[in-house]
Amino acid sequence: MKYTILVIEDEKPVRKFLLTGLSGNDFKIIEAATGSEGLSLASQFLPDVMLIDLGLPDIDGIEIIKKIREWSHASIIVISARWKENEKVAALDAGADDYLTKPFGMSELQARIRVALRRNSLIQTTQIENTAFEQSFLKVDFASRTVFIKNEKIHLTPIEYRLLSVMIKYAGKVVTHKQLLEEVWGGEKGEDFNQYARVYMAHLRRKIEPDPAHPKILITEVGVGYRLITD
Repeated sequence: MKYTILVIEDEKPVRKFLLTGLSGNDFKIIEAATGSEGLSLASQFLPDVMLIDLGLPDIDGIEIIKKIREWSHASIIVISARWKENEKVAALDAGADDYLTKPFGMSELQARIRVALRRNSLIQTTQIENTAFEQSFLKVDFASRTVFIKNEKIHLTPIEYRLLSVMIKYAGKVVTHKQLLEEVWGGEKGEDFNQYARVYMAHLRRKIEPDPAHPKILITEVGVGYRLITD
């Protein structure tokens, strides 16, 4: 099957580079030179993966990501010359799944796309059967993908939501670092993954735990992984 990839990039040489490098790999490539055109094509073609530049002429890429995340959970990979950490964090918090700094090699991009597609497949085949989960002061409505703490709706980034969903899926059981790697990120994160996962777990705890320093729901199993405590 061919996967649809939407490229939102204003630089024609970069679009040509992407088109040449990806077209022969079971990908159907759709191009947009502006943010407004990209938003229109995204809603029209419902791509599997979107490659979005941040420095577009009409709309900042972060705003595009936010608009797309209002209705789509497709994988978003940022391709940008912006390299500062705060800019990467802003893009990820807006809803991007991955970030690739220009210049980059085609092999690395193809690997990132494979990870995104594998993650999409895992999410589709391991969806939680329950329509809602309630635990103490935490409630998750899977139909609307909304999370509540003490009946107040909170915002989670796509990665934070996937992380919480996987922990709920295995509620009461230990979830190893390897399981998180496969089910949340789709694999291929390298040797520093444990630290990567700890950072996102800390972000999630700050949003759902009354006292993140002394968590009551998401417990660390030292050297192994994490456990979501059930009532």
